[in-house]
Amino acid sequence: MGSGYGRRVDSPSDARSRILDAAEELFAGGGYDATPTARIAAVAGVPKGLVFHYFPRKIDVLVSLVDERTLVTEEDPEPAPGDAARALSKLARRLPLTASPSMRRILFREADTHRSVKDRIHGLNSEIIRRARFALELALPGGRGDAARLEAAAATFAAVLLYQESIAHLTGHTIDADVVADLMATALAQFG
Repeated sequence: MGSGYGRRVDSPSDARSRILDAAEELFAGGGYDATPTARIAAVAGVPKGLVFHYFPRKIDVLVSLVDERTLVTEEDPEPAPGDAARALSKLARRLPLTASPSMRRILFREADTHRSVKDRIHGLNSEIIRRARFALELALPGGRGDAARLEAAAATFAAVLLYQESIAHLTGHTIDADVVADLMATALAQFG
């Protein structure tokens, strides 16, 4: 069979995806540090050299996983003038953090030891806060209001969304984002 007949020929993107799939499974199960590159290649069904072709260093596999498989999937919220609660509720429904349960485990496990993972979590959090603040600015009469309160409301709402996407899966306890949106809108109206 030296001619290659009977062997599956993958496109480069298929092989790269299989490498990332294998790394996600292995990093989630045993951790980044405990996973040798040779094991990633074996689980992916590719030669070890191909792993290094796509990812020159092992850390590049982790960085690519985190960058490509943890996304905030929606654009800025649609305006909801005069209704901050509705603006936040719409944001909560349209702004899921796309990450599989295994990616969530990787994020939490590796954030303390790998700066790129910590930076990614920080970036995701900042993006959700930015979008929540933008939704509130569009919704509130006069647009801006007290900057410190808007920032606190946006950060609190982002914390709720991140809780829903990460901790709630572990604990089974969820927080109704619509109720939190209403609480935030009521508080902002009272102090605005």
